[in-house]
Amino acid sequence: MFFTASTIKDSADNVAFFVAANLASGVDHMFVFLDAPKDPGQREVAASLAGHPHVTCLPTTRGGWWDGYRPAGLNVRQRTNANWARAVLEPLEWAQWLFHVDGDEVARLDRDALDAVPAAHDAVWLPPWEAVSTWDSTRPTRFKTLLDDPDLTLLHVLGRIEEPTNQAYFHGHVMGKSGVRPGSGLGLTLHDAVSPDGHKQERHHDPRLSVLHYDAPSGEEFVRKWTALAHAGPARYRASRAPSAQALRTLVTRDLPDDVRARYLREIYERTTQDDVATLAELGLLVEADPVGRGLSPRPLDDAQRRALADRVAELAEGPKAGYLVEDSRGGDAARPSRKEQLGRLNPLGRRG
Repeated sequence: MFFTASTIKDSADNVAFFVAANLASGVDHMFVFLDAPKDPGQREVAASLAGHPHVTCLPTTRGGWWDGYRPAGLNVRQRTNANWARAVLEPLEWAQWLFHVDGDEVARLDRDALDAVPAAHDAVWLPPWEAVSTWDSTRPTRFKTLLDDPDLTLLHVLGRIEEPTNQAYFHGHVMGKSGVRPGSGLGLTLHDAVSPDGHKQERHHDPRLSVLHYDAPSGEEFVRKWTALAHAGPARYRASRAPSAQALRTLVTRDLPDDVRARYLREIYERTTQDDVATLAELGLLVEADPVGRGLSPRPLDDAQRRALADRVAELAEGPKAGYLVEDSRGGDAARPSRKEQLGRLNPLGRRG
């Protein structure tokens, strides 16, 4: 069985897509932690997931889930919840893999690829595919992949990116996501698999595995996302993205007329996030992926598995959660992937038709 863990605060429509897309892309069961379960719209999300056979929905209230000590930082809450899920699954031998994904991500899995991971590897890497972004798009099916130096230089010389790096090409993270064998003892940060003392672990890579990242697939989603992040508490961003994050937080939280705020939010979106999709398509730099249309069927829990999972959830749900936090020891979750991961493990499906 393949599991995901995600901490989310989103609309019912977006959550419905998020669940459907992951379950159609190779995931069997999802832990969904509602980050602000008492906020407007979140009770509807909880109701939509109640009783779902492939979802364990956990409202993370301050007094209940967090035992009165809710971490201020979103990143801390995400890592804590993901590693709580790993602890739940640890003794369950049929729980083969757990992936930590965000609410705007889809784990694009392949059962043959995961079954073929060498026994010596307890972690796998999902390289990122980032959805292209235009102001009026909905959920695009064209994605950017990590590029090699010649393509990055071409885009830089054409003036499409500020510098010839994947960090400039992608608006979201270039780190991808990780999965671990729950029984291995390895933990999960936002992007990496780490040992109990926080050291990054080697991850197996297979070209059939990736994570689809809908970082800001439209202007409307860009505004919704950054408005939510502005009120979610402290978060860490890579250095190149920190100024934009600070500017957006300032704009969202300042007392301004709605039309003024909307105008400048659109300007920031156009300056920082909107893609030149026509150029990228003409140059053959995009790949196609429709996660819902992929149509894989999640494997159901049998009665014994369902009881075992419910018992573990009930057992570990009580009490403080701070002990489940896994830190890394190499400078934070915003560090970059290695050059080997960026350049030597690019999508082999082909970008040029």
